[in-house]
Amino acid sequence: MRLAQRLLVGALAVISVLVVFLVAIASNRLRERLYDQTAVELEREARVVAERWTPTTRPDALADSLGVVFGHRVTLVDTAGNVRGDSDFGGRELANLENHAGRPEIVAARTSGVGRARRASPSRGDEELYVAARTPLGVARVAVNTGTVDRIVSGARSDVLVAGAVAAAVALLLAWLFSRSVSRPVVELSGVARAIAAGDLGRRPMLAAPGEVGELAGALHRMAEQLSARLDALEENDALMSALVDSLDEGVLAVDRRRDVVRANAAARSLLGVRDGVPFPADRLSRDQVLRAALSDALGGRSTDSAELHIGDRTALLTARPLPAGGAVLALLDLTAIRRLEVVRRDFVANVSHELKTPLTVISGFAETLADDKPPEPQRSQFVEAIRSNAVRMQRLVDDLLDLSRIESGHWQPNPTRVDIAAAIGDTVTSIAPAALAKSIDLVVDVAPDATTIVADQLSVRQILANLVENAVRHTRTGSVTIFSRAERDAIVIGVRDPGSGIPAEHLPRVFERFYRVDPGRSREAGGTGLGLAIVKHLVEAHGGQVVAESELGVGTTVSVRFPVQEL
Repeated sequence: MRLAQRLLVGALAVISVLVVFLVAIASNRLRERLYDQTAVELEREARVVAERWTPTTRPDALADSLGVVFGHRVTLVDTAGNVRGDSDFGGRELANLENHAGRPEIVAARTSGVGRARRASPSRGDEELYVAARTPLGVARVAVNTGTVDRIVSGARSDVLVAGAVAAAVALLLAWLFSRSVSRPVVELSGVARAIAAGDLGRRPMLAAPGEVGELAGALHRMAEQLSARLDALEENDALMSALVDSLDEGVLAVDRRRDVVRANAAARSLLGVRDGVPFPADRLSRDQVLRAALSDALGGRSTDSAELHIGDRTALLTARPLPAGGAVLALLDLTAIRRLEVVRRDFVANVSHELKTPLTVISGFAETLADDKPPEPQRSQFVEAIRSNAVRMQRLVDDLLDLSRIESGHWQPNPTRVDIAAAIGDTVTSIAPAALAKSIDLVVDVAPDATTIVADQLSVRQILANLVENAVRHTRTGSVTIFSRAERDAIVIGVRDPGSGIPAEHLPRVFERFYRVDPGRSREAGGTGLGLAIVKHLVEAHGGQVVAESELGVGTTVSVRFPVQEL
């Protein structure tokens, strides 16, 4: 049966290849030759039309008469691309034809004298072969429908196909005569075996034959049942393992003995920046020396525990284990967030300690002086005032820290109401007016007519304004601080503009960080805690808004708070 099948397939393949070759090659060559012949004929006709088109000739009449003589469509196009005559159109239809200046054959004729093109006609809808010749008055074009050529080629193709079908029938007859002696049971068992080998474990032999053939059918049936059960169990186990590995926050990589990565979960791909589908060579992983060394050691049978590696701006803890059958498993724990939190915690503790150290030192020093030296009354009053002012400073710092902690922890949620912007600004100006008056600073209010109210938490708006205006007054030596509002397409903007010393460009991205100061010494002398802008940022973001600082050194600073328009 195998020999018969090979003969059958071979005969059919040879005949099919020959038929395809003849149909594809011969028909294409025949078509091209017919097109070339037709194009040569059309070129001669186009040149005749071009010679007869003179300034005294009516273009449409000339096109109609020569179209009848040649039996082809004749078109006359002037130098501007307008159709002056066409054997297939006349009168109103001719006037409605679109400009032909951009047609490929027209462009080629103007450039080289003769142009050819084969395409669908926009005016007729069928495919045509165009040949155009340049004339002093424009371009003369002759066209013919390609249907005739296609019918000749189609007829030749049909003849070849008929011959191929006859040959195929003869080959099938010979193959059938050769293979009729092959037994049916062997054919069926062979088909079932091939299906099982290809993965179709649902196929079963259906024959019941005596002797060895029947025993072979029974053994094949039992083998298929066992393979199907084991494969189902393996697929279920593999799906479970894949789900477990992919759900881990820890990155997992499996590398076989050929140093190919055969499994990589989503966490490992994200951490290492892997985009390739498995399997792929382990050389495509990060070039980090710690990772390379751990992988080499694991493939050599040695484990690696708790090795820290750095990939870009991320930090990971690496563990590598060799596999008993060869290969290795690497586990990566992303420590980036932990390290970042540690840095934030250290900075926070250092900043708070630094902020509290100065007032505590002042309070302790003056308190000891009052207790031990008993200074005169005027000096004692100064010491008491210094103790009070530093205690107030510490109280403000603690209050700001508590506010910031409450906002960041999510325990505080805004209570939106309709807030009168002018009233909120007025309360802020009233509370800060003494400090501004002491520095001869004018507080100017500029509320736009279309930005008089916002929907936001009223206490938050007042706290935002107070922090911004206090900050502006603190950093302004003279002039006026402007508190303004304006309407944008989908938001209301409230801002504070001051003519202070300005902020250098490199500091602008960090001014909303906790305890960040452009000039630390000057800010502390002015009484700032370094938390005001951080509180503003968190309050605004809790409303779904944005805060932006714009500044030019030596000119001033503008801090704008953008509240999205909301409905109660």
